Amino acid sequence: QYWSQVHVRYYLFAILFMIFDVEVVFLFPWAVILSKVGQPAFYEMILFIAILFYGILYAWRKGILEWK
Repeated sequence: QYWSQVHVRYYLFAILFMIFDVEVVFLFPWAVILSKVGQPAFYEMILFIAILFYGILYAWRKGILEWK
């Protein structure tokens, strides 16, 4: 067996990608039924997107998204 060391930043980057990629999948069903659910669903999704944006902004400011 050969062992190789991988920097933890690669794992962190991959985990962040998976989290935000999966969260974006939730936008598609919402977009399909938006006209049926009404205005409260719209505001809830705006809040959801704002939380996702805050998470990306936080990761960006911490320097996690920089590939070194």
